[in-house]
Amino acid sequence: MASANFEYPEFYSFQPFFTIQPVLATREKQMGLWRDLILKYYTELRIKTLVVHECPLWKNPDIGRELDNDAIMAVMEDFVKGGHGEWEDPDVRTRCRILWRKPEQLASDIYDWAEANGYINSVCTVYELHSGEDINGMSFEGADEELLRRALNILEDQGKCTVFKGDTSSEDGIKFF
Repeated sequence: MASANFEYPEFYSFQPFFTIQPVLATREKQMGLWRDLILKYYTELRIKTLVVHECPLWKNPDIGRELDNDAIMAVMEDFVKGGHGEWEDPDVRTRCRILWRKPEQLASDIYDWAEANGYINSVCTVYELHSGEDINGMSFEGADEELLRRALNILEDQGKCTVFKGDTSSEDGIKFF
């Protein structure tokens, strides 16, 4: 089964995968598989937000199985608890921002990119960091701007960059040290 060029893992066709397992050790492994599947799917397809009741992962028509609402919420709570998602609407929990990479990981990736591409003691814009020609294939390409800014704040706190205001938020500058 494939959706928009996404190759589903073998376990996605295993019927018990769609029933929350009662044995703790088995359930922990199952939740880990769900975390990995959600993260891989949304990262590969470059989708920033998971709309809980529209997520295609919850249903596998090839085997006639789907998660029920309680199971979906259990998977989502585990996913958020694992640090790979944040509720955009914490009171109702219908939309989850997917953290393709955690802010600390993105900060490291951004700084490695800046070093490799000669941006140390140089300036680039947030737009260039988000959508520039030099970032093809990088983990932060097309990343959520709020997540990018959190990563940049981490780098600022580490003394590795300074962010300064431009005329628009995408024109904000970043100087790497």
